[in-house]
Amino acid sequence: MTTAAWTFLFIIITFSLYLYIGWRSRVRESAGFYVAGQGIPAIANGAATAADWMSAASFISMAGLISFMGYDGTVYLMGWTGGYVLLALLLAPYLRKFGQYTVPDFVGDRYYSNVARIVAVIAAIFISMTYVAGQMRGVGIVFSRFLGVPIATGVIVGMVIVAFFAVLGGMKGITWTQVAQYTVLIVAFLLPAGAIAYKLTGIPIPQIAFTTSDIVERLNGIQTDLGFDEYTKPFQSLSKLNVFCITVALMAGTAGLPHVIVRFYTVPSVRAARYSAGWALLFIALLYTTAPAVAAFARYNLLQSLEGASIVQVRTQDEDGGPLERPLYDLEKTDAAGAELDFGWTKEWQKTGLLVFEDKNQDGVIHLSADAEANEVTIDRDIIVLSTPEVAGLAPWVIALVAAGGLAAALSTAAGLLLVISSSIAHDIYFRMINPHATEAQRVLMGRAMVLLAVFVAGYFGINPPGFVAEVVAFAFGLAAASFFPAIFLGIFSKRVNREGAICGMISGLVFTAGYIIGAQFYDMPLWCFSISAQGIGAIGMLLNFVVTLFVTVWTPPPPKRVQDIVDSLRTPDHAGLAQVLDEAHE
Repeated sequence: MTTAAWTFLFIIITFSLYLYIGWRSRVRESAGFYVAGQGIPAIANGAATAADWMSAASFISMAGLISFMGYDGTVYLMGWTGGYVLLALLLAPYLRKFGQYTVPDFVGDRYYSNVARIVAVIAAIFISMTYVAGQMRGVGIVFSRFLGVPIATGVIVGMVIVAFFAVLGGMKGITWTQVAQYTVLIVAFLLPAGAIAYKLTGIPIPQIAFTTSDIVERLNGIQTDLGFDEYTKPFQSLSKLNVFCITVALMAGTAGLPHVIVRFYTVPSVRAARYSAGWALLFIALLYTTAPAVAAFARYNLLQSLEGASIVQVRTQDEDGGPLERPLYDLEKTDAAGAELDFGWTKEWQKTGLLVFEDKNQDGVIHLSADAEANEVTIDRDIIVLSTPEVAGLAPWVIALVAAGGLAAALSTAAGLLLVISSSIAHDIYFRMINPHATEAQRVLMGRAMVLLAVFVAGYFGINPPGFVAEVVAFAFGLAAASFFPAIFLGIFSKRVNREGAICGMISGLVFTAGYIIGAQFYDMPLWCFSISAQGIGAIGMLLNFVVTLFVTVWTPPPPKRVQDIVDSLRTPDHAGLAQVLDEAHE
């Protein structure tokens, strides 16, 4: 069977599974729709959390970033994994003990203000929309390459699938679908990684192959021969300050991501929340310790195969004789043993526009170079993981499995984000502020309607994304760090912080960070803040949030005693006491 046939088969099987789970998990009550009835076992919630958190950025784009950036790319590993540990140990148990449905729920009740709730809702929607754009782009890339359809068509198919199980099952349907999606994505990542490791080093375990073999030394040698810096040389593309700021922004952003935080509301108890955090960390580590190895293997294979390949033919017309948008290059080359390399994989990727060749010096040979003027290969970093099995010559079914894994990663996170957007409007605005006497049926209906609306908006941004997958996702983390993290952290660990401080802090952090990102990304604004990049500015926005919150708090009245009692109860083991305090607060 061809790669396309295998891909189609795997997509049919996995999508049918997701749709079946969504149908079996359909709910009619609001608790099931928003927090899965708080009945998900710890290990299942750990797998769902891992799938929710390991998005298309982790599966598709992170190894590509490391492959292109070398040492500097590890900032994403440090930031994302460190941030999850920060969330699991510092915030998650307390938020679960608080016992509400959403992050705006926590902000609204802790800061005793509907204005604070509205600011939190706006932040949650803004962050989630930014994040989901990256997921939809990932879906479009996979469909475009492996099924030969336009990226827009792939995004629409993904929208339909996510809408089905999210609308029917809400958080319950999403959770059990994410358990299946984690299984698919981790197998799809580890299996080809092990095969490539064995092929390059003779060691089938990627982590061991990467750290004990000479593959990195060989890669460094190839890099320097082609005029690039060594792969392991630090601070090539990022300054030390940017490395620090991006790491901090990603860590704090992870701890403030609403779609990850809500996962800890779905388990039966605080104890289960702690256990599910541990399981999730284990499940996440399986992929994150493998990604650096995949990045190095991919870089090595690409440099080895593409550099010096001869151009056999340049096609400017399609099979029907019509003009092509860009020329297609047919290449040939033999390896060190004299065996002919297979460049069939390049043809399909060239058609997507994500891999482009250009024989600039007209010598009939393709050259990779650190000099942009001399470089004749343009590779979108989002294709690294997806193309690596093809470059390595693995079996078609393995290549198709990777495609299914990429779709699972993107769809699982997209579903969680869409529910955050839905609950922010349907629960935090409609139920909490507009119609507090709404029936269960009305609340679920509103939630489903908001999921559908969010799907359409997410689809638009998936077709017209503001950057490549991991870059877009990094922006979302920066926004979360600048808005939610200080409000949650101070809300748990400080009784004195009040509504005025939290509102001013969230607004200042969010507006500053969003303004800087939009200006730098879309309007060529100079990086006036110590040359900090758009991906790292969230760290400064977070600092501004903390400073403004504490400054305003000092000059305004303290919170009411009932709110201070809530904070005290959050940090004590008496859960019943907290429930009583919250009941009194709502009255």
